[in-house]
Amino acid sequence: MTKQENVLLVCVATCLSFTKLLMVNMYRSTDYEVHRNWLAITHSLPMDKWYTENTSEWTLDYPPLFAWFEFTLSQFAPLFDSAMLKVSNLNYVSYSSILFHRLTVAAADLLYLKAAYSFCTTCVPGRKVGGASHPLISDPKVIVGVLLMANFGLFIIDHIHFQYNGFLFGILLYSILSMYQRHYVTSALHFATLLNFKHIFLYIAPAYGIYLLRVYCFKSSTKDGSVLWKTFSIYKFLVLAVIVVCVFGMSFGPFIYLGQLAQVISRLFPFKRGLCHAYWAPNFWALYNMADKALYITGRKLDLVPQSNESAAMTGGLVQEFNHAVLPSVKPLATFILTALFILPSVLHLWNNPIGPKSFLKSLILCGFTSFMFGWHVHEKAILLVIIPLALLAVDNPQYTRHFLFLSITGHCSLLPLIFTQFEQPVLYFGLAAYSIYSWMSLHLVTQTFEVKSSAPAHCLLSKYEKYYLYGLVVVILYYGMGHSLLGLSETLPFLPLLLMSVYTSLGVTYCYIRLYKTVLSESMVKIIKSQ
Repeated sequence: MTKQENVLLVCVATCLSFTKLLMVNMYRSTDYEVHRNWLAITHSLPMDKWYTENTSEWTLDYPPLFAWFEFTLSQFAPLFDSAMLKVSNLNYVSYSSILFHRLTVAAADLLYLKAAYSFCTTCVPGRKVGGASHPLISDPKVIVGVLLMANFGLFIIDHIHFQYNGFLFGILLYSILSMYQRHYVTSALHFATLLNFKHIFLYIAPAYGIYLLRVYCFKSSTKDGSVLWKTFSIYKFLVLAVIVVCVFGMSFGPFIYLGQLAQVISRLFPFKRGLCHAYWAPNFWALYNMADKALYITGRKLDLVPQSNESAAMTGGLVQEFNHAVLPSVKPLATFILTALFILPSVLHLWNNPIGPKSFLKSLILCGFTSFMFGWHVHEKAILLVIIPLALLAVDNPQYTRHFLFLSITGHCSLLPLIFTQFEQPVLYFGLAAYSIYSWMSLHLVTQTFEVKSSAPAHCLLSKYEKYYLYGLVVVILYYGMGHSLLGLSETLPFLPLLLMSVYTSLGVTYCYIRLYKTVLSESMVKIIKSQ
């Protein structure tokens, strides 16, 4: 790590931190009230009331470590505004309370910035690319650092929409960094802790379980890399088990003692919220819903299906359960089975080809991606669980460079409907454009250093069809932003822009999922060894 690289990354982190402070008066979603209420619950009520209190509809539904995180923050809240700590103060807002929450998100983000810095300085190769003079767009360490630290999706979700995701991804990056350094126990500790902060990271747990079992508890043959079954270490397995049990014990233990485990679990996994969120995440189920809608409309015109209110309920913009009008309705168990089936090839590939930490990272990404594609009630924000880890491979080889660029643009565009107020639109589009342009410019230079054994030139970052898709995405964004209202359709078809955005980005995300899965599974062991 050169002094220039170090200074650049520190400057990027510093500028981003100050930029976040400018977002204090920006739009905030209902998630602000969610966290204010959790702050009040953990501060004002005894622990046995945390997961039973329901004065507000925004009940505590994160794992216990996050509840303790809220409790810790609440100790400093009276310095700003003690009224925010009253459970009965529903929808309470003051400038001081907003400032407190914005500052705590920015402060918690420092862990993410430090983790990104540590990964880039430790695990990213330090070669200069493309002949460019400035390392900001020519040094892989700096490029990956900027792609992580300035991630557009994380920025708008945490610092405009309002959530605490940054420090959680910081813990994830530290866990991946430990895996790269072969500190398996430390990696397991970080991940177990992360699960007890936010259970969405269960999506990637299969990759951790398989890789730790394969490389830490077993040894591999020096001839062909196959597992040596007789080398299984009970001691190492017990070490991992003790770590998991201790972390979960400290987190859930008090609630087990209080006889509230079932209550906590019911809060963490509320299966009555329906297959999709109010705004459909760009995944397989968005396409499934759209197909059902199209079949229903066609069937009604041909008088082949009866009148149904379910088709309207799907696009009503509400979080609720609904049945499909034509296609079979989907239950939670079906999504779980489908997710497990599509995760299976990636973890089997990892078991058979555990060649270095990059194989683990690729499986982690596929596990997260598969859960995003087929999971129950997936939030659109969960796409960050794919985009951020994939950024770690953005300068690895041209295939992953292409996957990251295409998915980051498509996935980040799918997040635009989260911020719908007019005042924030210039910030939103400027941020998206700046991040996308930087990604294209820097990664375009990176691809020039790769030896691509194909008919396409090395500098061809995206195929012509991928470019056509992105041109279409620009049209969709313009229609979503102003075209729909200019056509006077806001009253008659209010959900159409969201429907169009969700379905179109679903096509792009699904395409990237298939290509990424194909890339990972098609890598032979010899190629993986050479790339490591």
